[in-house]
Amino acid sequence: MSRDDLLQTLRPLCPEVDQDVVQDFVSRMDPDYFNSFDWHEIARHITLAGRLDLDQPCQAGFKTREGGLFEIVVVAYDYFSEFATICGLLSAFGLDIREGQVFTFAEAQPSPASLRVGSVPLRNRRRGRAGLARKKIVDRFLVRPASGKPFTSSQQQRFIDELASMVRLLDEHRFQDARHHVNRRLIETLGQVRATFTGLLHPVQIRFDNEQSATDTVMDIRSTDTPAFLYTFANALAMRGIYIYKARVGHVGADLHDRFYVRDRQGQKILDHAAQQELRATAVLIKQFTHMLTWAPDPGKAIEYFDQFLDRILQEAGASKGGKALTMLKNKKTLTLLARLLGSSDFLWEDFLRRQHANLLPVLEDYQTSPLIRPRSAMIRELRQRLSRTRTDEQRRRGLNQFKDQEMFRIDMKHLLDPGTALPDFSLALTELAEVVLDEAARDCQATLTRLHGAPRLPDRTPCPFAVFGMGKFGGRELGYASDIEVLFVYGGAGRTTGRRPLENSEYFERLVQAILQRIEAKQEGIFHLDTRLRPHGGKGLLANTLDELHTYYSASGLSAPFERQALIKLRFVAGDQGLGRQVETLRDSVVYGGQPWDLATALDLRHRQIKELVEPGQTNVKYSPGGLIDIEYAVQYLQLLHGHRYPELRTPNTLEALRALGRTGVLPPDKMTALSDGYLFFRLLIDGLRIVRGNAKDLVLPPSDSDAFVFLSRRLGYTSEQWQEGARQLAADISRHMARTRQFFSGEFGSL
Repeated sequence: MSRDDLLQTLRPLCPEVDQDVVQDFVSRMDPDYFNSFDWHEIARHITLAGRLDLDQPCQAGFKTREGGLFEIVVVAYDYFSEFATICGLLSAFGLDIREGQVFTFAEAQPSPASLRVGSVPLRNRRRGRAGLARKKIVDRFLVRPASGKPFTSSQQQRFIDELASMVRLLDEHRFQDARHHVNRRLIETLGQVRATFTGLLHPVQIRFDNEQSATDTVMDIRSTDTPAFLYTFANALAMRGIYIYKARVGHVGADLHDRFYVRDRQGQKILDHAAQQELRATAVLIKQFTHMLTWAPDPGKAIEYFDQFLDRILQEAGASKGGKALTMLKNKKTLTLLARLLGSSDFLWEDFLRRQHANLLPVLEDYQTSPLIRPRSAMIRELRQRLSRTRTDEQRRRGLNQFKDQEMFRIDMKHLLDPGTALPDFSLALTELAEVVLDEAARDCQATLTRLHGAPRLPDRTPCPFAVFGMGKFGGRELGYASDIEVLFVYGGAGRTTGRRPLENSEYFERLVQAILQRIEAKQEGIFHLDTRLRPHGGKGLLANTLDELHTYYSASGLSAPFERQALIKLRFVAGDQGLGRQVETLRDSVVYGGQPWDLATALDLRHRQIKELVEPGQTNVKYSPGGLIDIEYAVQYLQLLHGHRYPELRTPNTLEALRALGRTGVLPPDKMTALSDGYLFFRLLIDGLRIVRGNAKDLVLPPSDSDAFVFLSRRLGYTSEQWQEGARQLAADISRHMARTRQFFSGEFGSL
């Protein structure tokens, strides 16, 4: 039938529709469309098209069919990734797509009349005519509720409303936002059936044909049907920039037989064989990976980074390394680990995965058999072997930092992917790494400086010792994600170096510390950043101090503040001269645990200032808000200062060890010791969960409890209820419980916060 005959037949069936809309529909719709529907169905679709405007770019309707099936028709303006969005929402609502047909308008041919209409502001035009020149789609699906229960009219309306909001996002070119929303909704549904994804992944057969259509490449797809297959596959095509112009979806038994008519980013056929091979590989892998998103804390983040990861892998696909990587990616276990890893952290991706993607898959393959805590001797041996192959000081600096970054990533990843890893073991692994790197940096810098100026000597000509001490969480062996490395540098005393260009010891060790600080790179604030602010006189003091200067500063008549005496609890020798290390630790014990009165009032005043200055109104700062982590740490330290002179067991820089000692000595009742220990571990893990996203030590504030960010935080922490909001509610309840209990204990012991 000719276009004119179609118009003559359809116009009487669409009396309420602007006749220009009818003519535009008939003249631009794909010819196959008119062979797929009867006249009344076509008239219905045209009526829906006539209702489209800028505020309502999408129309949809359900019809009940026999055998528990429903037909849904979507008529909308045409947008990139729209088919994937529709399929994703259908699956998110628990609807299994049994059949489907997708049709798209051809491009409009501009005419003088349309150009004149185009001069009128779009929002002032009549309904229907406003988008007359815009391409439209008609998608028809036959669906069945996967639960076997009726799909109620209220559920149908919720689907239509949500689809309309997604299409508005597409209209605003917010494709990522729409994809993230659909992923978010879909993953909750897939999470309820993810146990069915076992063993090897289902193969997907893809055949390309460029002969059937004059304008499109035809992709024939055959695969075993799995939940959300159409969405995951269409989403994969969209992420590769492939546009679907027409599609026909069907089943043969348990298998899907689908046909897509597609074009590339430039609107052309996909003719290049290599491009077809790349599309085949990536489409299949993204499709398979989407099912693994149920394990990802943030599905949108995971799929975005996986797409970038595939780009880099495929660039190497011609080489053996790239081919091996693609083989590894076909394993379900590998994809599951990748989903958890890529969906957790921006800074791991930016600082390691994106730059060193070739190393990721081998590390994932080996991570379960490799220990979290490597023997110190093994790390030293490997590091020195690497450095032995360098020729210049700059190469040694680069080699040291590469070793540090790779080991730190290995430790972070091991902890992230293995929920059974205990927090103290994770902290110890990071601490051991920090000690090895710091010791090697000090050795290298001292060797360089000594070559220039000779070795430092004391007045009696004996070697001047030098030692490095950990402070804060480094001193307590309590490092976590994005922890900085708090350090104190001490040398033996005054004197001069022995070289031809001698320096006073004070100048030599000041230069030495500056060199160490410059040698160890910190990619972002808090990630292996060496912090020297806990030295005498803080930021205004010298970087390196003599033992005598420490004695004077921390003496009863010295200039140290009460909080600095408290900070010494965490001091621990980590590198350098052991004799000097023992001397400084002896000084620590005499200052901290010598029995001198403890100025509790000044300490509490500092705590109140922290709350006032560091906690914004209406926010919950996990560390500094009343009842947060620091109240547990301070409570333990106050009790160590008050009772440590009587109980040597309390003289430890580690918080958990101190808590256990407080329980053994009877300073704390068993129930309070247990509650504080549980709270300490909870808050440490919570802070790690906040920091792992950006790798910033300042990330301490909880996102709003009704936000997606809070949901993703709960999933990072293992609150993996099938209903995401339920997991978030459980986390919020646990936070409130721990903070209330900590605040009650602190106020009862030391005064109200």
